[in-house]
Amino acid sequence: MTVHHESTAHAALVAELATAAEGVPGVAFLRPGLTDRLRSALSRPPAGTAGAPSAGVRLTRQDGDGSWHVEIHVVALRRARTLDVARVVRDTVERRLGALEYAPPSQPAPRITVTVTGLV
Repeated sequence: MTVHHESTAHAALVAELATAAEGVPGVAFLRPGLTDRLRSALSRPPAGTAGAPSAGVRLTRQDGDGSWHVEIHVVALRRARTLDVARVVRDTVERRLGALEYAPPSQPAPRITVTVTGLV
């Protein structure tokens, strides 16, 4: 039961971070994963639902007591400065994690990496 709860909480956090990143001005969308590319657009759940894909966000931990690492891959709008978009996404996700108090104060702050993988 604990594993399922942790898995569900992890998936919910990833989805919440994905939503925060997608809301940043200049972000076109999160980079789709291979399964998202292969899946028909008709079979995808509506954006913002619990089943929405969040392939552009990966949340990992080095070991059981180590710090969290958040990797975010976005596609930015051509009209936006790429560096500014990446910085705002990182700051937004960092604030969201802080608001959720995901990492206890005794642990190191989560490391957040944002990569702009394309422009549209």
